[in-house]
Amino acid sequence: MAHDAHAKNHPYHLVDPSPWPFFGSMAALWLAVMALLYMHPEMLGAGIAPAVQKLGAWKIIAGLLPVLTVMALWWRDVVREGEHQGHHTPVVQIGLRYGMALFIASEVMFFVAFFWAFFDASLYPREAIGGVWPPKDIKTFDAFDLPLLNTLILLLSGCTVTWAHHELIEGNRKQVLQALGITVLLGLFFTSLQAYEYSHAAFGFSQNIYSSTFYMATGFHGFHVIVGTIFLAVCWYRVWIGHFKPHHHFGFEAAAWYWHFVDVVWLFLFVCIYWWGA
Repeated sequence: MAHDAHAKNHPYHLVDPSPWPFFGSMAALWLAVMALLYMHPEMLGAGIAPAVQKLGAWKIIAGLLPVLTVMALWWRDVVREGEHQGHHTPVVQIGLRYGMALFIASEVMFFVAFFWAFFDASLYPREAIGGVWPPKDIKTFDAFDLPLLNTLILLLSGCTVTWAHHELIEGNRKQVLQALGITVLLGLFFTSLQAYEYSHAAFGFSQNIYSSTFYMATGFHGFHVIVGTIFLAVCWYRVWIGHFKPHHHFGFEAAAWYWHFVDVVWLFLFVCIYWWGA
Protein backbone atom coordinates (compact mmCIF):
# COMPACT_ATOMS: atom_id res chain seq x y z
CA MET A 1 0.00 0.00 0.00
CA ALA A 2 2.86 2.39 0.82
CA HIS A 3 4.38 1.63 -2.58
CA ASP A 4 1.06 2.33 -4.31
CA ALA A 5 0.74 5.64 -2.45
CA HIS A 6 4.09 6.81 -3.85
CA ALA A 7 3.64 5.27 -7.31
CA LYS A 8 4.10 7.64 -10.23
CA ASN A 9 0.84 7.96 -12.15
CA HIS A 10 1.85 10.64 -14.68
CA PRO A 11 4.51 10.90 -17.44
CA TYR A 12 6.06 14.14 -16.19
CA HIS A 13 9.35 14.56 -14.36
CA LEU A 14 9.17 16.39 -11.04
CA VAL A 15 12.80 17.44 -10.63
CA ASP A 16 14.39 16.75 -7.24
CA PRO A 17 15.88 19.72 -5.33
CA SER A 18 19.26 20.53 -6.85
CA PRO A 19 22.17 22.67 -5.59
CA TRP A 20 23.37 23.50 -9.10
CA PRO A 21 21.19 26.56 -9.84
CA PHE A 22 22.59 28.27 -6.74
CA PHE A 23 26.18 27.24 -7.34
CA GLY A 24 25.79 28.10 -11.03
CA SER A 25 24.69 31.65 -10.23
CA MET A 26 27.55 32.07 -7.76
CA ALA A 27 30.03 30.75 -10.32
CA ALA A 28 28.66 33.15 -12.96
CA LEU A 29 29.03 36.06 -10.51
CA TRP A 30 32.62 35.01 -9.80
CA LEU A 31 33.36 34.86 -13.53
CA ALA A 32 31.92 38.37 -13.98
CA VAL A 33 34.13 39.69 -11.17
CA MET A 34 37.23 38.05 -12.65
CA ALA A 35 36.39 39.44 -16.10
CA LEU A 36 36.04 42.94 -14.63
CA LEU A 37 39.41 42.59 -12.90
CA TYR A 38 40.94 41.48 -16.19
CA MET A 39 39.55 44.50 -18.07
CA HIS A 40 39.84 47.03 -15.21
CA PRO A 41 42.62 45.96 -12.81
CA GLU A 42 42.50 49.41 -11.19
CA MET A 43 39.00 48.80 -9.75
CA LEU A 44 40.47 47.53 -6.45
CA GLY A 45 42.73 50.55 -6.11
CA ALA A 46 45.96 51.81 -7.64
CA GLY A 47 48.08 50.01 -5.05
CA ILE A 48 46.68 46.58 -5.90
CA ALA A 49 46.45 47.11 -9.68
CA PRO A 50 50.07 46.02 -10.49
CA ALA A 51 49.63 42.73 -8.64
CA VAL A 52 46.29 42.12 -10.36
CA GLN A 53 47.80 42.90 -13.78
CA LYS A 54 50.55 40.33 -13.24
CA LEU A 55 47.93 37.57 -13.07
CA GLY A 56 46.97 38.30 -16.69
CA ALA A 57 44.59 35.82 -18.30
CA TRP A 58 44.77 33.54 -15.24
CA LYS A 59 41.97 35.66 -13.77
CA ILE A 60 39.64 34.56 -16.58
CA ILE A 61 40.69 30.92 -16.13
CA ALA A 62 40.01 31.19 -12.38
CA GLY A 63 36.56 32.51 -13.21
CA LEU A 64 35.80 29.87 -15.84
CA LEU A 65 36.77 26.82 -13.79
CA PRO A 66 33.83 27.04 -11.31
CA VAL A 67 31.39 27.65 -14.18
CA LEU A 68 32.68 24.65 -16.14
CA THR A 69 32.63 22.47 -13.01
CA VAL A 70 28.99 23.31 -12.27
CA MET A 71 28.06 22.71 -15.92
CA ALA A 72 29.72 19.29 -15.93
CA LEU A 73 28.11 18.18 -12.66
CA TRP A 74 24.69 19.55 -13.57
CA TRP A 75 24.67 17.81 -16.96
CA ARG A 76 25.93 14.63 -15.27
CA ASP A 77 22.76 14.68 -13.17
CA VAL A 78 20.59 15.30 -16.24
CA VAL A 79 22.21 12.36 -18.03
CA ARG A 80 21.54 10.15 -15.01
CA GLU A 81 17.90 11.25 -14.94
CA GLY A 82 17.37 10.36 -18.58
CA GLU A 83 19.66 7.37 -19.08
CA HIS A 84 19.59 5.49 -15.76
CA GLN A 85 16.50 6.68 -13.89
CA GLY A 86 14.10 6.72 -16.84
CA HIS A 87 12.69 10.19 -16.17
CA HIS A 88 12.95 11.41 -19.78
CA THR A 89 9.64 10.03 -20.99
CA PRO A 90 8.27 11.00 -24.44
CA VAL A 91 6.31 13.86 -22.83
CA VAL A 92 9.42 15.14 -21.04
CA GLN A 93 11.42 14.92 -24.27
CA ILE A 94 8.88 17.18 -25.98
CA GLY A 95 9.58 19.81 -23.33
CA LEU A 96 13.33 19.35 -23.82
CA ARG A 97 12.91 19.84 -27.57
CA TYR A 98 10.93 23.06 -27.02
CA GLY A 99 13.63 24.26 -24.66
CA MET A 100 16.44 23.57 -27.14
CA ALA A 101 14.48 25.19 -29.97
CA LEU A 102 13.92 28.34 -27.90
CA PHE A 103 17.59 28.41 -26.91
CA ILE A 104 18.65 28.28 -30.57
CA ALA A 105 16.08 31.00 -31.36
CA SER A 106 17.68 33.22 -28.71
CA GLU A 107 21.10 32.55 -30.25
CA VAL A 108 19.72 33.54 -33.66
CA MET A 109 18.66 36.91 -32.27
CA PHE A 110 22.12 37.37 -30.78
CA PHE A 111 23.66 37.06 -34.24
CA VAL A 112 20.92 39.28 -35.70
CA ALA A 113 22.29 42.09 -33.51
CA PHE A 114 25.78 41.64 -34.97
CA PHE A 115 24.48 41.52 -38.54
CA TRP A 116 22.34 44.59 -37.86
CA ALA A 117 25.42 46.53 -36.71
CA PHE A 118 27.39 45.36 -39.76
CA PHE A 119 24.70 46.29 -42.29
CA ASP A 120 24.00 49.63 -40.62
CA ALA A 121 27.68 50.55 -40.93
CA SER A 122 28.16 49.12 -44.43
CA LEU A 123 24.99 50.38 -46.13
CA TYR A 124 25.35 53.88 -44.64
CA PRO A 125 29.11 54.44 -44.13
CA ARG A 126 29.77 57.44 -41.90
CA GLU A 127 32.23 60.28 -42.37
CA ALA A 128 34.41 58.85 -39.61
CA ILE A 129 35.47 56.03 -41.96
CA GLY A 130 35.63 58.19 -45.08
CA GLY A 131 32.11 57.50 -46.31
CA VAL A 132 33.15 54.27 -48.05
CA TRP A 133 32.91 50.58 -47.25
CA PRO A 134 35.16 48.84 -46.47
CA PRO A 135 37.14 51.70 -44.90
CA LYS A 136 40.19 52.71 -46.92
CA ASP A 137 42.66 51.53 -44.26
CA ILE A 138 41.19 48.00 -44.21
CA LYS A 139 42.68 45.18 -46.26
CA THR A 140 39.94 42.56 -46.27
CA PHE A 141 40.26 38.79 -46.50
CA ASP A 142 39.83 37.04 -49.83
CA ALA A 143 36.46 35.29 -49.41
CA PHE A 144 37.48 32.52 -51.79
CA ASP A 145 40.64 31.58 -49.94
CA LEU A 146 40.49 30.27 -46.33
CA PRO A 147 36.87 31.40 -45.74
CA LEU A 148 35.68 29.26 -48.65
CA LEU A 149 37.69 26.29 -47.36
CA ASN A 150 36.14 26.74 -43.92
CA THR A 151 32.70 26.88 -45.54
CA LEU A 152 33.30 23.54 -47.25
CA ILE A 153 34.58 22.06 -43.98
CA LEU A 154 31.44 23.10 -42.07
CA LEU A 155 29.11 21.93 -44.83
CA LEU A 156 30.88 18.56 -44.85
CA SER A 157 30.61 18.35 -41.06
CA GLY A 158 26.86 18.96 -41.37
CA CYS A 159 26.69 15.95 -43.68
CA THR A 160 28.70 13.73 -41.33
CA VAL A 161 26.61 14.62 -38.25
CA THR A 162 23.45 13.81 -40.25
CA TRP A 163 25.07 10.54 -41.30
CA ALA A 164 25.76 9.79 -37.62
CA HIS A 165 22.12 10.50 -36.74
CA HIS A 166 20.79 8.13 -39.38
CA GLU A 167 23.20 5.39 -38.28
CA LEU A 168 22.10 5.90 -34.68
CA ILE A 169 18.46 5.43 -35.66
CA GLU A 170 19.46 2.23 -37.48
CA GLY A 171 21.40 1.01 -34.44
CA ASN A 172 24.80 0.91 -36.20
CA ARG A 173 27.01 1.94 -33.29
CA LYS A 174 30.33 1.53 -35.10
CA GLN A 175 29.26 3.82 -37.94
CA VAL A 176 27.91 6.38 -35.46
CA LEU A 177 31.31 6.54 -33.76
CA GLN A 178 33.04 6.87 -37.12
CA ALA A 179 30.76 9.65 -38.40
CA LEU A 180 30.81 11.57 -35.10
CA GLY A 181 34.59 11.26 -34.89
CA ILE A 182 34.94 12.77 -38.37
CA THR A 183 32.58 15.61 -37.39
CA VAL A 184 34.63 16.43 -34.29
CA LEU A 185 37.86 16.42 -36.32
CA LEU A 186 36.30 18.74 -38.91
CA GLY A 187 35.24 21.09 -36.12
CA LEU A 188 38.80 21.16 -34.78
CA PHE A 189 40.12 21.75 -38.30
CA PHE A 190 37.74 24.69 -38.77
CA THR A 191 38.83 26.28 -35.49
CA SER A 192 42.51 25.84 -36.34
CA LEU A 193 42.07 27.49 -39.75
CA GLN A 194 40.14 30.40 -38.24
CA ALA A 195 42.87 30.92 -35.63
CA TYR A 196 45.44 30.89 -38.45
CA GLU A 197 43.34 33.43 -40.38
CA TYR A 198 43.10 35.74 -37.37
CA SER A 199 46.86 35.56 -36.82
CA HIS A 200 47.41 36.85 -40.38
CA ALA A 201 44.73 39.57 -40.34
CA ALA A 202 45.82 42.98 -41.59
CA PHE A 203 43.61 44.84 -39.07
CA GLY A 204 43.05 44.80 -35.33
CA PHE A 205 39.89 44.44 -33.29
CA SER A 206 39.48 48.10 -32.35
CA GLN A 207 40.73 49.70 -35.55
CA ASN A 208 37.30 50.84 -36.77
CA ILE A 209 33.67 49.73 -37.13
CA TYR A 210 34.55 47.18 -39.83
CA SER A 211 37.11 45.38 -37.69
CA SER A 212 34.89 45.45 -34.58
CA THR A 213 31.83 44.01 -36.31
CA PHE A 214 33.95 41.50 -38.25
CA TYR A 215 35.67 40.09 -35.17
CA MET A 216 32.54 40.10 -33.02
CA ALA A 217 30.46 38.22 -35.60
CA THR A 218 33.10 35.72 -36.78
CA GLY A 219 34.70 35.37 -33.35
CA PHE A 220 31.44 34.67 -31.57
CA HIS A 221 30.63 32.13 -34.26
CA GLY A 222 34.04 30.56 -33.68
CA PHE A 223 33.20 30.29 -29.99
CA HIS A 224 29.99 28.46 -30.96
CA VAL A 225 32.01 26.06 -33.11
CA ILE A 226 34.23 25.26 -30.11
CA VAL A 227 31.17 24.68 -27.88
CA GLY A 228 29.53 22.54 -30.57
CA THR A 229 32.70 20.50 -31.03
CA ILE A 230 32.82 19.78 -27.28
CA PHE A 231 29.09 18.95 -27.37
CA LEU A 232 29.65 16.40 -30.15
CA ALA A 233 32.77 14.98 -28.48
CA VAL A 234 30.69 14.30 -25.34
CA CYS A 235 28.08 12.62 -27.55
CA TRP A 236 30.83 10.46 -29.09
CA TYR A 237 31.84 9.32 -25.61
CA ARG A 238 28.22 8.60 -24.68
CA VAL A 239 27.77 6.51 -27.84
CA TRP A 240 30.99 4.65 -27.00
CA ILE A 241 29.74 3.70 -23.52
CA GLY A 242 26.34 2.70 -24.90
CA HIS A 243 24.06 5.49 -23.72
CA PHE A 244 22.02 6.38 -26.80
CA LYS A 245 19.30 4.13 -28.18
CA PRO A 246 17.60 4.33 -31.62
CA HIS A 247 14.44 5.81 -30.08
CA HIS A 248 15.95 7.57 -27.07
CA HIS A 249 18.79 9.96 -27.93
CA PHE A 250 17.66 13.53 -27.42
CA GLY A 251 21.14 14.51 -26.18
CA PHE A 252 22.53 13.68 -29.60
CA GLU A 253 19.64 15.40 -31.39
CA ALA A 254 20.27 18.60 -29.41
CA ALA A 255 23.94 18.52 -30.40
CA ALA A 256 23.03 17.95 -34.06
CA TRP A 257 20.52 20.81 -34.03
CA TYR A 258 23.14 23.11 -32.52
CA TRP A 259 25.72 22.07 -35.10
CA HIS A 260 23.34 22.72 -38.01
CA PHE A 261 22.60 26.14 -36.52
CA VAL A 262 26.34 26.86 -36.50
CA ASP A 263 26.51 25.77 -40.16
CA VAL A 264 23.70 28.08 -41.25
CA VAL A 265 25.10 31.09 -39.39
CA TRP A 266 28.46 30.56 -41.07
CA LEU A 267 26.82 30.59 -44.51
CA PHE A 268 25.37 34.02 -43.72
CA LEU A 269 28.74 35.19 -42.40
CA PHE A 270 30.54 33.99 -45.51
CA VAL A 271 28.09 35.59 -47.95
CA CYS A 272 27.40 38.85 -46.08
CA ILE A 273 30.68 39.69 -44.35
CA TYR A 274 33.48 37.89 -46.18
CA TRP A 275 32.09 38.18 -49.73
CA TRP A 276 29.58 41.04 -50.05
CA GLY A 277 30.98 43.11 -47.16
CA ALA A 278 34.47 43.10 -48.61
